[in-house]
Amino acid sequence: MTKFVFVTGGVSSSLGKGLTASALGRLLKSRGLRVTMMKLDPYINVDPGTMNPYEHGEVFVTEDGGETDLDLGHYERFIDENLRRDSNATTGKIYSQVIAKERRGDYLGKTVQVIPHVTDEIKERIRRVATDDVDVVIVEIGGTVGDIEIVPFLEAVRQFRHDVGRDNVCYVHLTLVPFLTPSGEQKTKPTQHSVTELRSRGIQPDVIVCRSDRHIPADLKRKISLQCDVRVEAVVAAIDAPSIYDIPWVLYGEGLDSVVLQTLALDADRHPIDLSTWQRVVAQAHTADHCVHIGIVGKYVNLPDAYLSVVEALRHAGFETGASVEVEWIAAESVQDMLLHDQLAHLDGIVVPGGFGERGIEGKIAAVRYAREHEVPCLGLCLGLQVMVIDMARHVAGLEGANSREFDVTTPHPVIDLMDDQHDVVDLGGTMRLGAYLARLRPGSVVARAYGQEIVSERHRHRYEVNPRYRTTLERHGLVCSGTSPDDRLVEFVELAGHPYWVGTQAHPEFKSRPDRPHPLFLELVRSAIVRAEGRLGRLIDIDADPGAART
Repeated sequence: MTKFVFVTGGVSSSLGKGLTASALGRLLKSRGLRVTMMKLDPYINVDPGTMNPYEHGEVFVTEDGGETDLDLGHYERFIDENLRRDSNATTGKIYSQVIAKERRGDYLGKTVQVIPHVTDEIKERIRRVATDDVDVVIVEIGGTVGDIEIVPFLEAVRQFRHDVGRDNVCYVHLTLVPFLTPSGEQKTKPTQHSVTELRSRGIQPDVIVCRSDRHIPADLKRKISLQCDVRVEAVVAAIDAPSIYDIPWVLYGEGLDSVVLQTLALDADRHPIDLSTWQRVVAQAHTADHCVHIGIVGKYVNLPDAYLSVVEALRHAGFETGASVEVEWIAAESVQDMLLHDQLAHLDGIVVPGGFGERGIEGKIAAVRYAREHEVPCLGLCLGLQVMVIDMARHVAGLEGANSREFDVTTPHPVIDLMDDQHDVVDLGGTMRLGAYLARLRPGSVVARAYGQEIVSERHRHRYEVNPRYRTTLERHGLVCSGTSPDDRLVEFVELAGHPYWVGTQAHPEFKSRPDRPHPLFLELVRSAIVRAEGRLGRLIDIDADPGAART
């Protein structure tokens, strides 16, 4: 029978429930168990797709087109399993379904209430991901115990142990053990209060994971054990780690996976652990022979979580190439002013990520133009591809005023436009392409060599496409449309012949990168950045040896 682990949090938000759940998933998978994960979010939005990135960070897209919480990105990267739209359920989704059932008469005229109707819907969502090919489902409950909006979810998971049996459920509670500088002590009281609040909802945690910035001594663990009524070995310290990829090692050293197996009545001897693959990841994360500076040109650079998967994909490529990737955040609106002061010359690579809306577009176009003209390795993602096309149209093909109809409905050359289901240009409407789509790559192209194959699948999240009416003109002026939809109507990849690396994709490849299997497009970007960095360093050494070289 499928086992279930429910991860809750207390004391404070942003303690790392998602990463703790992900690390536990990795440990259990390393024991040969088939693991999947799920996030229950208490906000009333149906999904984060329409939320401002400053509110919620990036929108992670699943293979089947679900717009989900960014924690699902951590889940996929750690357990290396593709999740589904059902892996993220919000209060909005739950209540929408309950109301729809009530309108259809599914409740046979009964008074619809939080208990049992809402809680039953939550439990049904959990059961939906517990397919026959899954041994353990790890469910993270967003928010913090004590929040009013989290109550229906806590009640649902409380009932779950009664429904499936005590040995099939494990409750893991994440808390904070702060250090108070004036007294020079770590305090357990926040943990005690948090557990008391959780118990008031009928849930007794089986494991308490204590976040701290320093070692938690044995006597404090015994105190938490006594006050919170859990076994001493089930009080797990999760101290700050040098990297998120060290977290599984930290929790393994504390015995988290062993305690969870015991709670779920699983024999640890029958599921020996093999962390050799993850050990290589951690070793690579702390080893670097090169340092490259990659600029991310975006609209939401004040909140790095808006581009979380992009940053992690760059880091994965750095692991593989032995490079320390130093990310520099560049506000798109400031690019043109930075160019006037030559403030991009030190970059070894540029990434222009996806986004919506007009703000900062001219800065992004300027950034890809700079990369094109100065041979700086550049990767455009989704909107990044579109600004590459606009740059080529305006500054190489001579199409004055070329733009995307998303930003200028009166543009004389809508090189980026809405398409209908038959891939023809339409003036209004259009539906978003979400989820995985196939693309055919041009043999011998940069992207075909990077992937090592000519048919690829990538995840999408966009409405606008390269206008096929301009494709011939753009190609005649040097833009290589190196990947298209299988019917050859939609442009999926572009590149520039003779450039070290100037590649754009209509997709979001960052969502498929893994710490032990970096995405090919990011891998080639970082490799090209290393070459540029070494060349730049060589020039600096030459100038130091011969100051006159700088004048020549």
